[in-house]
Amino acid sequence: MANTTRARRGVPTLLAAVGGVLATLVGMAVGHLVASLLDPAASPVLAVGSTVIDATPTPVKEWAVAEFGTADKPILIGSVMVVTLILAGIAGIRARTHFRQGLAILLVLVALAGAAALIRPTAGPLDVVPALVTALVGALALAWFMRTLNEAVALQSGAHSGAPTATTPGTTDKTEGAAPSHPMVDATPGETAPAGGAHAATDTDPAPARGGRPTRRGVLVASGVLAVTAVAAGAVGQWIGNVRTRISDIVLPKPQDPAAALPDALDVDGISPFRTPNDEFYRVDINLTVPVVDQDEWTLTIDGDVDNEVTITWDELLDMPMVERDITMTCVSNDVGGKYVGAARWLGVPLQDILDLAGVGGSADQLLSTAVDGFTISTPLEVATDGRDALVVVGMNGEPLPREHGFPVRLIIPGIYGYVGSTKWLTKLTLTTYDDVDSYWTERGWATEGPIKISSRIDVPRAGDEVSSGSTVIAGVAWAQQRGVDVVEIQIDGGPWTPVEMGPDAGVDYWRQWYYEWEAETGSHAVTVRVTDSEGEVQTDARAMPFPNGSSGLHTRRIIVS
Repeated sequence: MANTTRARRGVPTLLAAVGGVLATLVGMAVGHLVASLLDPAASPVLAVGSTVIDATPTPVKEWAVAEFGTADKPILIGSVMVVTLILAGIAGIRARTHFRQGLAILLVLVALAGAAALIRPTAGPLDVVPALVTALVGALALAWFMRTLNEAVALQSGAHSGAPTATTPGTTDKTEGAAPSHPMVDATPGETAPAGGAHAATDTDPAPARGGRPTRRGVLVASGVLAVTAVAAGAVGQWIGNVRTRISDIVLPKPQDPAAALPDALDVDGISPFRTPNDEFYRVDINLTVPVVDQDEWTLTIDGDVDNEVTITWDELLDMPMVERDITMTCVSNDVGGKYVGAARWLGVPLQDILDLAGVGGSADQLLSTAVDGFTISTPLEVATDGRDALVVVGMNGEPLPREHGFPVRLIIPGIYGYVGSTKWLTKLTLTTYDDVDSYWTERGWATEGPIKISSRIDVPRAGDEVSSGSTVIAGVAWAQQRGVDVVEIQIDGGPWTPVEMGPDAGVDYWRQWYYEWEAETGSHAVTVRVTDSEGEVQTDARAMPFPNGSSGLHTRRIIVS
């Protein structure tokens, strides 16, 4: 009998946890929907996720990027969701017998999300609205579910005890003079039901029962309604977000200084494309949601140590003389042989022309660039103004910048890693000093200058491929921005370094493809690659991790020949 009682108690406890989870999901989904109409970054889950990113130690961030790549953001959001829903389940269990306590847990979770939304650098008063909506909807959903569950459990408890239950049309209560049966649900040690089975108003029930009592079907209906509401609200919010991020009706100007046509790429199956398509270009940033910027409202301000503060509109920027340049970008998080490198054709205004409009003062040594969401990057002023093709970019591979790559405007400075020269969603350039201001990454210990280290990579055969003996092509890419690739060599099984055949040359800021025809013999072989730049510097074999100034070492791939 005792086992049966415990089993009966276990079922409503599990259902209560489910109710807490569903109520939380409904609240978050509706909050996400509201955020999609206001500011997607204020969505409760995304706001908490962004705060977690900012608070995460640099080594942990680097480990996440290295282990999970571009999946690091979905994994982070998923982790936040798992923790949130576990606490939501606990809130539901507590709410079944002590509703106010369960509700308090739920509201604390939402309050943390609201605080995370408000502490963002560009937060405004409206950014708390999604959290408030989440709290209201979640509380109402929790109250409704717990009322339905408690009434169903009371009915089931009465049926098992033989006590009379709610009357239905055509029947009467056989126990004259007795109070309606509504025992306390799942009493725990130290708790007793109201005397005589009478129902007393307690903290147990979020709302008193009215009319006839529901059966277990009511709990299932409540669960279904909450689940469908959560899915529908989340889907609509995501759809609105997708619609808002579409880019249309933008015609980019023709460059006054166009880039020459790219030479023909090597025809080697599996090698990196000579020009990286926009949808394949790597993306590494701290943003869980892409900023939605209206180009007609966008401006670029140049301030700080300048002769005249200047603000440029979108139309004014497009009216300035444009240039086109082929530039390879590399992320400082790229490990040896990694995929966070890409090459594209960029359209934009020379950065020097922008700075000349304001007139650079005499004390600045740093160009601090700020994104629309408040994120900052610091660039040595000397690097930004030394004559290299530093650009304020509006186009990528003949199209407007994709939103995930910085629409409407971003910064591209060749020869330095993105964390010191490639601000996306750019809105301000401030001439200042390193003594006065630290940017996001320099605050976290990354190197100040960030020149890209020369490097090379084997693309084919791919890792894990098994090749047949005989003629086999080994191929890949190499880069040495601002200096240019001169020679690429490979070493097989520790033997001599052998020069390979070079692909087309598109300038010092662009990578080069390479290939080598190898007579492969059966067995396991180690193939290593290195590059020498046009100044005679040979890629180092000293291994270094990305933090604090970029990885180094030689890429080696194990090839199995059958």
